[in-house]
Amino acid sequence: MTQDVSFNVRNNNGEAVRVAAWRYQGDGSGPIVHLQAGVHADEIAGMLVLHLLMPRLQAAEAAGRLKGQVTVVPQANPLGIGQFRQGRILGRFHDATGHNFNRGFDQSAAMTRAASNVQEWQKKLVELAANADVMLDLHTDDEALPYLYVHRAFWPGGRELAAAMKMDVAIIWDDGGDGSFEETIIAPWLREGATARRMAATLELRGQGDVNDRYAQSDADGLYHWLCTQGVVDESVAAAEWPVEAMEMGHMETIIAPQPGILIFEKELGDFVEEGQRFARILRTPGDPSSEIVLHAEQSGRLVTRYRDRLIAQGMGVAKFTGSRVSRNWSGGLLDPN
Repeated sequence: MTQDVSFNVRNNNGEAVRVAAWRYQGDGSGPIVHLQAGVHADEIAGMLVLHLLMPRLQAAEAAGRLKGQVTVVPQANPLGIGQFRQGRILGRFHDATGHNFNRGFDQSAAMTRAASNVQEWQKKLVELAANADVMLDLHTDDEALPYLYVHRAFWPGGRELAAAMKMDVAIIWDDGGDGSFEETIIAPWLREGATARRMAATLELRGQGDVNDRYAQSDADGLYHWLCTQGVVDESVAAAEWPVEAMEMGHMETIIAPQPGILIFEKELGDFVEEGQRFARILRTPGDPSSEIVLHAEQSGRLVTRYRDRLIAQGMGVAKFTGSRVSRNWSGGLLDPN
């Protein structure tokens, strides 16, 4: 029987807000799974995906075909979901403190008593997922191809997941250090060397404007398909086929805006560019042609992500490309440190 495992945390006014979560019990013979979306509250796509997945899990449970226990948190962050400013949700950072919602989970989880409402929320969310064998965290980029973000310990096993989700790129990482949710959950697995029958990954479900029934249904179908292949649901399905490009995180090439201005892309997501080829330009002062700067690819590769807005500030990331060598700008750590 499905169990309500929701919990409350305090908002900035000290009032209780609910993190809705459901647990589909299964018969205990399959893996323990934790699925969540919306840790960064402005990343909406995964929320709809899990909303569409839940009835299928409930049906499998009712039919006696659910083998694993599956916890679903379709909207994980009530603290960020209401942070609207001038018509736009600002859900990456906690408005009151500037805390990135997906950083510092490790420190919060280690606290006997959380000091802030963000830390309280982080601690309770980690506790909800602590006994999982499989943890999938659904995110969304600005504008992007669908891609998988996965620790090396779970590769090449993660290729099957990426294929099921029709993800074009898998970015493989080794070291984080900023206490993301994924990093915090897998830390004890890595310490114990107990990763063989486990899986953890962050799924980047395209861009923030890509929220619609077609994409969400395809993603929910892919996720259900993969759960079947992992023995979570007793349903015979063939492993998915999809070309997935595995990419070392250090080979990902991020292009930074050298000046503010109007951003004009000349290449589309998925396009391949040669090293030195122009792909965008930034016009600082409309009416002054000399204020325009052309942006060129640092190395040959595919355009994976783009900045969503078309007015960009200096120092912001314009785009990310795959590459065949370590980026000259790579210094270790996370793909997006902030």
